[in-house]
Amino acid sequence: MQVGDKFPSFTLPRDGGGELTLSDFRGKKLVLFLYPKDDTPGCTTESIEFTATRDEFDKAGAVVVGLSKDTVKKHDKFIEKHSLGVPLLSDENGTLIEPLGCWVEKNMYGRTYMGIERTTFLIDGAGVVQNIWHKVKVKGHVAEVLEAAKEV
Repeated sequence: MQVGDKFPSFTLPRDGGGELTLSDFRGKKLVLFLYPKDDTPGCTTESIEFTATRDEFDKAGAVVVGLSKDTVKKHDKFIEKHSLGVPLLSDENGTLIEPLGCWVEKNMYGRTYMGIERTTFLIDGAGVVQNIWHKVKVKGHVAEVLEAAKEV
């Protein structure tokens, strides 16, 4: 996936029940942030910061949505625990995460495993990728994405 590519169509379950599809965002900018796991330090910080700036993203005409392999039930608990205000999609089988190239081999303390590479996509109202942030470091990331969303 590269800037200028059409983002793949998807339909995934979301927190609280129901589903979201790419077409739900037609005519709006979509900030889709992929994160490794609910209720871990970096993922919690990132989700809280996106929630705190939701009004600013709204003003920029952008909708923020999170995505991980966690279940809808885990998402519901995560949202309740941290009063999150952004929808969270569940991709337990990796039907979107893997084709995006975000399911990667990781290494921690000498142990190798597969996991989600923290990545954010900025997609315009026509479904075209305008920006991609790979290997995201949480500090300062939300502000950077917000500035990019204002410019699209």
